[in-house]
Amino acid sequence: ETDGKETWIEREQPIDYRQMEPATIREAVRQAGIVGLGGAGFPAFIKLNPGKPIDTLILNGAECEPYITCDDMLMRKQADEILRGLLIIRRAVQARRCIIAIEDNKPEAGHSMQQALQRLESTDANDIVITMVPARYPAGGEKQLIKVVTGQEVPSGGLPAQIGVVCHNVATAAAVRRAVEQGEPLLSRYVTITGSAVAEPGNFEVLIGTPVMELLHACGTRLDSLQEVIMGGPMMGIALANHEVPLVKTGNCLLTVSRGEMEQHPTIQPCIRCGNCADACPVSLLPQQLYWHARAKDFDKIQEYDLFDCIECGCCAYVCPSNIPLVHYYRFAKSEIRSQQEQKRKADIARQRHEQREQRLAREKAERAARHARKKPGITDEKKRAAIQAAVERAKASKQGAPDDV
Repeated sequence: ETDGKETWIEREQPIDYRQMEPATIREAVRQAGIVGLGGAGFPAFIKLNPGKPIDTLILNGAECEPYITCDDMLMRKQADEILRGLLIIRRAVQARRCIIAIEDNKPEAGHSMQQALQRLESTDANDIVITMVPARYPAGGEKQLIKVVTGQEVPSGGLPAQIGVVCHNVATAAAVRRAVEQGEPLLSRYVTITGSAVAEPGNFEVLIGTPVMELLHACGTRLDSLQEVIMGGPMMGIALANHEVPLVKTGNCLLTVSRGEMEQHPTIQPCIRCGNCADACPVSLLPQQLYWHARAKDFDKIQEYDLFDCIECGCCAYVCPSNIPLVHYYRFAKSEIRSQQEQKRKADIARQRHEQREQRLAREKAERAARHARKKPGITDEKKRAAIQAAVERAKASKQGAPDDV
């Protein structure tokens, strides 16, 4: 039980990550409950065990959407901690080189990280470079950033580890440092709270699980003019149906929208096949084809068009002149496909169990028959059989004979 004092434990001795095995680092990260803090929420310890040789470790300091500046603030304030986490992650994945990618519209963050890099020991700073990338949405996407930084493309349906690359967010690196060196689980994160309804917008370190309404009150949100709150950015965020929900680990931004600021339900028109969505897609997909197949529930065909390569960035829906909510259709199709795959998996398991049961019953029946056969008398000697038969005949004759014959 907790003591309720909300005080942190004190380490008996400092932890040197250089003396730790990669497996020990991964276990510490797993126990701390650290996930990707850039928005995806993928368990960090899994990416620390890619199962393949890693050449390049990329630290993602590119904000994935407009309005979000929490990583920018973190790099300004905790650059040393981020670099320390980078070194720990590098040891865990045994990467040859490290690249810290920062958008070119964040000069202060870049300067802060550069100064922190200069403060590192020369041996630690080897093969670590900071590169500025264009501030173009969705520059913060993992596959897009890898393409910009290394020139390599992640295969369709594949993972970055297949091309020798691992990518982590800067906030994840800071959390890894606290977990490994201080034994601190993921308790808090930086969150951007902004929007037209917020009187005092800013970036705040917030405990995981804090109710959204408490955060809105703390920032002086004008609730009377509030239309909705989006968790995440304007492109990929999700509108909250209830403002009492807690802040989750992936909640990097709370974006408020005032009444009348945007059209609530724009009129949806038929697709005119203008091709704007295909031009805007950063993954070079064919959004209009995905839309048609999703609408027709042709889930086999839609997978032929690489549905699961879609990163749901919302660029296609943003440029659509017909106001078609394309991403909604893609999410629906993905959900249905996963549901069908799960049902098929369960059906396969049930079929295998039935077949195994039938095989077991047949085997047990054969074993019982064999045991029964072994228990029967097996007399093979002809002389013994003849003697027994003669004795039987004599017994019959004695029963049929007169009493004086006895």
